[in-house]
Amino acid sequence: MSSSRKYSISLPEDLAESVRAHVGPGGFSAYVAEALEQRVAMDKLGEIVADFETDNDGLTREEVEAARALLRHDHRRDDGVAA
Repeated sequence: MSSSRKYSISLPEDLAESVRAHVGPGGFSAYVAEALEQRVAMDKLGEIVADFETDNDGLTREEVEAARALLRHDHRRDDGVAA
């Protein structure tokens, strides 16, 4: 990750305390940064899919499930057995 900058954000107190309890006082910023990176990636993926579907037929259920498996790094075959 590039250089860091301090920001002030507001979060629901119960959510922030749950994260702090999970990661400890030193991991809060890293946890939030990772969550934001994942959200940005998912937003970009949504844009890519929307652009694709503008020029092509919609994705099938099987194609969506295959993409989800790749995003989870889950390379199971259709019978549920790891490949």
